[in-house]
Amino acid sequence: MTETAQKPAGELESLDDVALAERMKANRDRILRELGKIIVGQSAVVEQVMLTLLVGGNSLIVGVPGLAKTLLIRTLAEVLDLKFARIQFTPDLMPSDITGTDIIQDDPATGKRHMVFSPGPVFTNILLADEINRTPPKTQSALLEAMQEHRVTIMGRTYVLDEPFHVFATQNPIEQEGTYPLPEAQLDRFLMQIDVDYPDLENERRIVFDTTGTEESKAKATMTADDLLAAQRLVRRLPVGESVVEAILTLVRAARPGPDSGELGKLISWGPSPRASQALMLAVRAKALIDGRLAPSVDDVLALAEPILKHRMALTFAARAEGQDLSAIIARLVAAVE
Repeated sequence: MTETAQKPAGELESLDDVALAERMKANRDRILRELGKIIVGQSAVVEQVMLTLLVGGNSLIVGVPGLAKTLLIRTLAEVLDLKFARIQFTPDLMPSDITGTDIIQDDPATGKRHMVFSPGPVFTNILLADEINRTPPKTQSALLEAMQEHRVTIMGRTYVLDEPFHVFATQNPIEQEGTYPLPEAQLDRFLMQIDVDYPDLENERRIVFDTTGTEESKAKATMTADDLLAAQRLVRRLPVGESVVEAILTLVRAARPGPDSGELGKLISWGPSPRASQALMLAVRAKALIDGRLAPSVDDVLALAEPILKHRMALTFAARAEGQDLSAIIARLVAAVE
């Protein structure tokens, strides 16, 4: 019996789904080609951002300034022909600066005043929350309802956001003065943590030449919002074999303190909720889709373990004092599943 025949979670509905999967693979190649005109290297980061979009989720992007985080998200919005908005998070930012607010307007016909809702930058398709940890928790929480339910509630009225809607939030891992740590409830709403590292020598050489010349490259739109929404629906229909499901559950449960994690559990202060299992289930399906496969494998689970789990775990004080590293702990959990 094949892997996908073992109690598959999800099922392709027709040959049209197979054709759509093939078109998604072709679209991925076109997206990468257009992004390559602007973004040099960072293939793992680009893939994880694309997975976030295919899953319909949000991601936290962590990296020092100057690594093209903003440029990547803005360019991807252009390639997908989606509306883009950027908010620079600062200590004095108010929730209404994100969601919008009611304002008083004069009616020229009657001369009377009335309240009119003025939408904030959250009413877009892709929202970049730049340096999200530089604003107080009250303002950070203004994004919670939007990220989870794709709507905002203002003065007792609910406004539904346009679809698709995604939040990409950035953090600087070094400069922590004047920052406010994101609460665990908000961290859990990010599909994954995307770590952006320095480019290697050859890519940095290319960056130096490509960005200091007289001509500026332009990316062209290759997909539409409807194409992306269709791909998101397809992701949820891809079958998942029982062995993949077991790998997801084993990995997530082992990342929590308790009997399922054995000796490693003594190093973990708190671990991922069932939302991490859901995130892994969707992310491995999306990875299979962009790789041109119709079902995910256990290898996909292992490859996505760190970005899915890293921001959903914390080490104990004793483990940190011993110099334990969260990435190394996750690597040991992955090795136990292999």
